[in-house]
Amino acid sequence: MAEPAGPFHVLRTGTGRFLCYCGPDGAVYVTDAMEVWAGELGGCPAFGFRCPPEQHGAMLRAALDHGAAALSLGPGSATLRLPEEPQCPALALAQLPAAEARSQLQALLFGMAGCIESLERRLEAVETLASSCSPEKNAAWSQQLFLPDPSPRKSKASGSALPGKRKVPGESLINPGFKSKKAPSGVNFEDS
Repeated sequence: MAEPAGPFHVLRTGTGRFLCYCGPDGAVYVTDAMEVWAGELGGCPAFGFRCPPEQHGAMLRAALDHGAAALSLGPGSATLRLPEEPQCPALALAQLPAAEARSQLQALLFGMAGCIESLERRLEAVETLASSCSPEKNAAWSQQLFLPDPSPRKSKASGSALPGKRKVPGESLINPGFKSKKAPSGVNFEDS
């Protein structure tokens, strides 16, 4: 079994909590840590969907992010519903056989352990940097590590990192921001 691709979402139902995640192959898995149910987004027409698989996958992820997905269990199957999406109302999930469920849970466990290990290393690097910086630099550096930079920048391969300012017609090159009141005439060398 391949390790989970994440992200991981906890679904709460009347009967308990379930972990929902996506595999690298586009499969959707739901588990209560004892049993595993799986469904394929690529198999949308077989499950009665009226939207393309890639669109359904995006809708499913958005619904899980907002807590808008609902799980209902049946004998040997489960259904993941998206109540806010009438085009793609449900994803049918089949219960995996015990041997396959065991290997899927093992892949999930070690995949999550790998994610935790990676996060711990990143946190350790931030703590190391924090101990060697001033509080002002520390706050700025930690935000740079974890938050994407919202300012648009040119790529380093394109030359200057400074944004180019466009010259407005009639603007002085010597005194930028000052606009000449008369049209530039230039120098006439023929008047001698």
